[in-house]
Amino acid sequence: MIEVKRFVVNMLQENCYVVSDDSREAVIIDCGAMYDEERRALLDYIANHQLKPVHLLSTHGHFDHNFGNDTVWKAYGLKPEVAEADLPLMDIKKQVNELLGVGYEHEVPPVGSLLPINGTIGFGHHQLKVLPTPGHTRGSVTFYCEDEHVAFSGDTLFRMSIGRTDFEGGSWQQISHSLKQVLALLPDDTKVYSGHGEPTTIGEEKRWNPYMR
Repeated sequence: MIEVKRFVVNMLQENCYVVSDDSREAVIIDCGAMYDEERRALLDYIANHQLKPVHLLSTHGHFDHNFGNDTVWKAYGLKPEVAEADLPLMDIKKQVNELLGVGYEHEVPPVGSLLPINGTIGFGHHQLKVLPTPGHTRGSVTFYCEDEHVAFSGDTLFRMSIGRTDFEGGSWQQISHSLKQVLALLPDDTKVYSGHGEPTTIGEEKRWNPYMR
């Protein structure tokens, strides 16, 4: 069994996840922790549960999903892993300045490994498949644990909604394909942890989400 801890962080209420199993190895997905108290809560959870983070994963390169990467880098020596197509987005300072019109005071760690598209990321006794699900950004991915029927969809799929496609690199055609030809093929009981909002399942979305039909 895997344990999924969700932290709702920053001004955009982004979901940051710590995923672990009984080996105590863990992956951190979409570390958007921006404020000091959010960063402390993340580190405290990891310390209190005696976890060993082994990967820092990004479903895509938008700033709200990567604010806290420097904290993970300094605490555990982990650099963010992202799809190659989203490398240009990982300049958080530039994004924040252009989109919010403010400076960003934290150091931005360099990208570590590029995600193995259609390959796997291992931690403990589990594997996460890296499914390409572009559309919200060119390099958006979904992390899928086949053993547990759990997926982390970033901003591709939300509960009864989907991510925006009007940002640079977004594409309605691509996200539609990602939803109907990638995510819809997962088992109906797959629990989906999205980048914002509450969890859902593939079955619920196929039944009720108009974008999945």
